[in-house]
Amino acid sequence: MTLERHPKDFSDVEVGEDHVLAHDVDQEPVEANRRLFDGSMMKFVSLLAIVYSSFHLYVLNIAPLETWSFRIVHIAGALTLGFVLFAGARFVSGEEGSARHRWTTWIGAVALLPAFYVLYQTYSFWQMVQNGALRIPVELETWHFGWPLLAVTAVSIVLSWFHQRERSRFSVPDLVLIVCSIAVAAYFLVAYNTSMRMSTGTSFAPVGISFAAVAGTALIMELTRRVAGLALVIIGLVFLVYVFAGPYLPGFLGYPGLSVQRFFSQVYTDAGILGPTVAVSSTYIILFIIFAAFLQASKVGDYFVNFAFAAAGRSRGGPAKVSIFASGLMGMINGTSAGNVVSTGSLTIPLMKKVGYSKKSAGAVEAAASTGGQIMPPIMGAGAFIMAEITGIPYTEIAIAAIIPAILYFASVYFMVDFEAAKTGMRGMREDELPKLRAMVKQCYLFIPIIILVVALFMGYSVIRAGTLAMVSAAVVSWFSPNKMGVREVLHALEIASYMAIQIIVVCAAAGVIVGVISLTGVGARFSVLLLDVAEASQLLALIFAMFISILLGMGMPTTAAYAVAASVVAPGLVQLGIEPLTAHFFVFYFAVVSAITPPVALASYAAAGISGANAMETSVASFRIGIAAFIVPFMFFYNGALLMEAGWFDIARALVTALFGVYMLSGGVMGWFADVSATWVARLLLVGAALLMIAGGLVSDLAGIAVAVMVFMMQRQRKARLAAA
Repeated sequence: MTLERHPKDFSDVEVGEDHVLAHDVDQEPVEANRRLFDGSMMKFVSLLAIVYSSFHLYVLNIAPLETWSFRIVHIAGALTLGFVLFAGARFVSGEEGSARHRWTTWIGAVALLPAFYVLYQTYSFWQMVQNGALRIPVELETWHFGWPLLAVTAVSIVLSWFHQRERSRFSVPDLVLIVCSIAVAAYFLVAYNTSMRMSTGTSFAPVGISFAAVAGTALIMELTRRVAGLALVIIGLVFLVYVFAGPYLPGFLGYPGLSVQRFFSQVYTDAGILGPTVAVSSTYIILFIIFAAFLQASKVGDYFVNFAFAAAGRSRGGPAKVSIFASGLMGMINGTSAGNVVSTGSLTIPLMKKVGYSKKSAGAVEAAASTGGQIMPPIMGAGAFIMAEITGIPYTEIAIAAIIPAILYFASVYFMVDFEAAKTGMRGMREDELPKLRAMVKQCYLFIPIIILVVALFMGYSVIRAGTLAMVSAAVVSWFSPNKMGVREVLHALEIASYMAIQIIVVCAAAGVIVGVISLTGVGARFSVLLLDVAEASQLLALIFAMFISILLGMGMPTTAAYAVAASVVAPGLVQLGIEPLTAHFFVFYFAVVSAITPPVALASYAAAGISGANAMETSVASFRIGIAAFIVPFMFFYNGALLMEAGWFDIARALVTALFGVYMLSGGVMGWFADVSATWVARLLLVGAALLMIAGGLVSDLAGIAVAVMVFMMQRQRKARLAAA
């Protein structure tokens, strides 16, 4: 998936009376394959999006729906909107005319007939169930529903790969896929009564469940390809192949195997697609996306960025430090690192280049900062909610535990940026280039929605109630700002919330397929055994092995999917090593997040490179270096639980101070700058060694680290004096 968001040139940035720099930085980027309708079609799609968001608010706050039915409708709605908005192939250019491969339309029109026939069959099944039928005849499910559904779904998916039209034109093959998506959901809503649910995974399960699950999985994977790229699809297909190839694999990967019917009769249950990932996307994630859309509609995102400019823009390398603060604030309410890069980076990257940062460094800073937004409490992208769902640990406990690791990460990135600015002699921005801090402080009431969210959570309100209160407060607070939200703006917020939600919902559903494979085949348990075997040689080696697996599983995937998959494979093994569940899941979560800046597949870095104009691989290497603390922090809180607030206040304070000192020295060692002078390789190695000693968390190691740091400081002072005298 590519995001179309052209960077603003600094010379064109409007600076008004208050020198406001940021305009529409949180505007939702338009993907390269998203259709842009006009006229009545645009109004219809807007209405569809508003209804979808409103449905979730209604169910979550007013009239709860049966859990599985709610999740099925949740996925079906995302598939419907997704196939309406996102094309399966590129759009035609002006030279190519209005269409290519016209035959796809004719075949798609023919495929509509069996698609509607399949949908009609779900209605007839519903009538049978209403009339007291305990089971639907196998012949009807097989020949009048199952095979036609699979055939039409497969043909239409392939047709959509070749169907190329203008950006404002809808697709007939995609209309077929929408009908198939509704038919799958309709069947599950009809078939999933209590008795039929209990039969899933057995030979008594209705055969239609397997047919509907195969088609539903294919539809989810196709839309995932369109909105998130091939990485997650390929990983999902590898796991699906493993289900049936297991009996032929050697070693710990081998297992007896599952039949097609047995596996697919279970994969569309809470053991798979309807499991933890969709449970979270259908409740917490969709709610907080609507909250983010309300903030966006009231221009709070612009305020966040302008406030950051006013506060940090004057310091050396100012725009880079602004990027850290702004991306942290925006990233915590944005579900993807790459999406946050595109939104805030379109302003900060050109400004960084203006004050002296290279293209590579500007993109790398933005990528590292945006990735850090995913670990920023209280929202943490959406990872905190999935972690709470998987572990059963209260959300508030997770948010509190995330505070110190987030401080350490952002402090490290800040130190890196500051050292590079000092090393290269960069300036800050002039006062006449910046928003007025006094004017920004007067609007600090725009932080109220986030404050209300945090306070409500810690007062014991449910996440859903707290999120709803914060959303309403965003609308109310806007009435005191220049961007007042009326009925039109509220409806617009509900509309863009649905557009923002499509990617993360379908990604969670695709991750649910992988989680289902892991739980149904038992591969996670076998991986745990392997991890225990490694730990017998060295526990540190086992942690490093777990780190690499978490990063590998997360590469190319959005944060939520990356964490969900890694948590299913790696976290149980860590828990079996005797590690506390909170620590184990934070360990996995951090590495799933930083996969976005880990070469060779670094989505956030590649998005930043697209804006900065730098080489993508060089940018990913640079962002990896700037975010290096995130690769060390998980080992820190493994060896020192105080960093996750699991200790007394004195121990927590000492751990924070020494760890901050550690990441400061680590930054100096990595960037080659310490005590206001460039560092030799010997000094850099000593600084990294001192940092690791400070990070260990013990009193002796802390004292040793301080001693080494003092020694390096004296060496650097002497070096500075020699250079000054030369």
